[in-house]
Amino acid sequence: MPTTDISWQQPITVQLQNGTDRRFTGAYEALDFLENEWPVRRGGHYDNAIRLCRAALLRAMPVEAAREAFVAACLEAALPWRYGSYIAANRARSVDVAA
Repeated sequence: MPTTDISWQQPITVQLQNGTDRRFTGAYEALDFLENEWPVRRGGHYDNAIRLCRAALLRAMPVEAAREAFVAACLEAALPWRYGSYIAANRARSVDVAA
């Protein structure tokens, strides 16, 4: 898999569970985070985000589709995210991780 990132048109900033913000500018950064640091290692959106980020890096899928899948995974994991002036605090749509 290529190690160079394919950038999104607009970066996404995600608030991590420890309260710090992390900025993602493309599919490689998102995939690395999903595979190595993601707080919830299950879920349909999580699986889809990994698949679409890999496909975007192989240029088999538009990079913006990977971005949308990453945002959906953030919703699923209850990680607040923002881009530009839009802030989405998605705690209400969290996934039950205790099960």
